[in-house]
Amino acid sequence: MPRAGSGPARHKKQKKVLKAAKGYRAGRHKLYRSAKEAAMRAGKYAFAGRRIKKRDYRSLWITRINAALDDKDISYSRFIYGLKKAKVDLNRKALSELAIADTTAFNKLVELAIANQ
Repeated sequence: MPRAGSGPARHKKQKKVLKAAKGYRAGRHKLYRSAKEAAMRAGKYAFAGRRIKKRDYRSLWITRINAALDDKDISYSRFIYGLKKAKVDLNRKALSELAIADTTAFNKLVELAIANQ
């Protein structure tokens, strides 16, 4: 008696992989083995990328805050330290938005940070 190849289950599994590899070039979207390898690699990059994105945004916010502090006579690290001592609990995203949109409020925070060093 011939061995069963797990028909419907295998077909469903392969369809799932080929659907995930839709839009890939050449055999990577047609051939199961190539598609599986490409989809696995893409998944690894996507997983890592979700964490890298968080780092990149934090870096952007810090750069924006630092640029806003250039004309004031305080460094970024002293500014953050002064805010911590003054118990101002604003994250870097909010600080960068203030630096861009509301410069008067940001300048008050700078004065507060300078006063609390």
